[in-house]
Amino acid sequence: MPIDWRSLGVALGMLLAWAIPVAADGCGRMSHDGQGYVVCEVTAAQEPALRLWQDGPDGQPLRNFANVRATLAQGESLAFAMNAGMYHADYRPVGLLVIDGVELQPIVTGASRDNFGMLPNGVFCTGGARPFQVIESRAFADARPPCRLATQSGPMLVIDGDLHPRFLVDSDSRYVRNGVGVSPDGQTAWFAISDRAVTFHEFGRLFRDGLGVRDALYFDGSISRLYAPGVNRADFGRSLGPIIGLVDGAG
Repeated sequence: MPIDWRSLGVALGMLLAWAIPVAADGCGRMSHDGQGYVVCEVTAAQEPALRLWQDGPDGQPLRNFANVRATLAQGESLAFAMNAGMYHADYRPVGLLVIDGVELQPIVTGASRDNFGMLPNGVFCTGGARPFQVIESRAFADARPPCRLATQSGPMLVIDGDLHPRFLVDSDSRYVRNGVGVSPDGQTAWFAISDRAVTFHEFGRLFRDGLGVRDALYFDGSISRLYAPGVNRADFGRSLGPIIGLVDGAG
């Protein structure tokens, strides 16, 4: 009987994912193919505590982690957070944004010359048919699946177990990058950010080969930021658009 190398690779990736040393906030450091990453894990049971932020009470974009933390209720704390999709100069999201089931920005299905429009791109959806899903944008637009939270970005990093077809092994385009991948059963989401500048191909392999996911989505590069006190990260820099994170004490 021939060996199913892809299935074996997924199984090994899952074993590696389970071996990530995590802090109390679910974040831990991981090395893959000589590159370092911080990976934050969210399980199905934690999905209701995952939040997506865009504007504050005054209707203005929050733009940074400090402002996000200021919106939390008494007794709540931010376990981790990262930027969650590309945005315009006014910090409004480029593509679909759904917060608590309300669509704040429509989906965009056309190609463009920037990374967002490097088709196929996709949508990260939570609280729908599965706790977590990454769905190709045009398939999402056709199906219109329900989501409690959704953010669109691009390109897809991993598409049904394959890397995006435009990723080059020998690319010289390197940035600090962040994104999200989902376990094959939709019960776990992994949010990852590179420690140093990496290529798309390297970042995609982290999700496919290192974490064993079949679908993963790129959030952004160069402006990528992480707040994760459990691993001593509180990045600062340019203002952000949509921000996603896990809240402790949410009830």
